Amino acid sequence: MQYWLVKSEPDCYSIWDLKREKVGAWTDVRNYQARNFLRAMKKGDGLLFYHSSCKEVGVVGLATVLKEAYPDPTQFKLSEDGYDPKSTVENPRWSAVDVKFVEEFAKTLTLSELKADKQFAGMEVTKQGSRLSVQPVTEAHYKRVIEIASKRT
Repeated sequence: MQYWLVKSEPDCYSIWDLKREKVGAWTDVRNYQARNFLRAMKKGDGLLFYHSSCKEVGVVGLATVLKEAYPDPTQFKLSEDGYDPKSTVENPRWSAVDVKFVEEFAKTLTLSELKADKQFAGMEVTKQGSRLSVQPVTEAHYKRVIEIASKRT
C-alpha cells in the first residue's frame, strides 16, 4: 500500500463534493510528474485530501483509490478546461483515477501546523514552492496526520 496527498481548490472540487458523491474522478491533472504519480496509484492506496488556494489550506480528510489510472476524459473535450488538442484516444497524455470518500476531518490540519510539527519534516507539501497537485506521502506522515485528526473530534 502507498500513500498520497491530492490537492484541490475547494471551489473546483472539495472534500464536501466527494463526500456528497461518495466516489469521484480525479481529473484535470496537467503536470507530467503529478500525472506519473497518478499512474503509480493502486486500488486501495490511501489519500490525504488537501484544500489549496483558500482561506485555510491544509489536509481536510481522507479518501482511497477506487480505480487505477485510465485516460482522463477531460483531455478530449473541447469544452473542458483540461482539453489537450495534442492528446488522442490512441495516445492519451493525461490520466485520471477514481477516488472514494473515507472521512472528513472535524478540523483542517493546516499547512502551518504541518510545518510546525518536526515529524512532518521532509513532507513534500511542507517544502517551499511545493505546487504538485499529486504527491507521494510516507506511511509515517500519513499515520501522523490521522493521529492528529483523531484527537480533534
